[in-house]
Amino acid sequence: MNVDMVMQELEALGKERTKRMYQSNGAREPLFGVATGGMKPIFRKIKRNQPLAEQLYATGNYDAMYFAGVIADPKAMSEADFERWMNGAYFYMLSDYVVAVTLAETDIAQEVSDKWIASGIELKMSAGWSCYCWLLGNRPDREFSEEKIAGMLELVKNTIHDAPERTKYAMNNFIYTVAVSYLPLHDKAVEIAKEVGPVEVGHGAKSKSLNASVNIQKAVDKGQLGFKRKYVRC
Repeated sequence: MNVDMVMQELEALGKERTKRMYQSNGAREPLFGVATGGMKPIFRKIKRNQPLAEQLYATGNYDAMYFAGVIADPKAMSEADFERWMNGAYFYMLSDYVVAVTLAETDIAQEVSDKWIASGIELKMSAGWSCYCWLLGNRPDREFSEEKIAGMLELVKNTIHDAPERTKYAMNNFIYTVAVSYLPLHDKAVEIAKEVGPVEVGHGAKSKSLNASVNIQKAVDKGQLGFKRKYVRC
């Protein structure tokens, strides 16, 4: 399949209701409104195809950019490629659920994520923290430096309340993920979550409160400690 054929299939799968939902989360035109599950039959035809993924991502169409992440070959992507994809990720569903997820399947994931976290740029920071969540939730604990992850927890504790909005979500999720999926620092993450307390995001009527402690306790109650995903991407 070439890029035009994929775009035609994606357009045929688009639904107005799904499109409105994506737009309410920050997606902008052009987009069709394709449910992610609806993309699986196209993926089965194509499998991994990095050149086609690059063409789709370059369209700027949200659904095509998302599908690019589905068929991407992360091992064929360089740091410069990820920087380019990140620069095109204009809202969190692209930065955290396409770019960060794809990056999490590479050997350079921690290196690139560290740079993004230190960038001071909201969506890059969000993608960096999110990538660590994907990594911790999939890879064996032995692949991580306990000292490094502990330092990152301290960084979250000291900066989350003043962080940009989307970065707050990712940092809060990082505390939760360490507590649930990285057992060497479960106790420390639980304590950090208590010290951080509720994290306010949004403004006015759209404001909400994030609380890692509550979600960690729910995971404990369900016996989910030590949870690891078999795959990062479906």
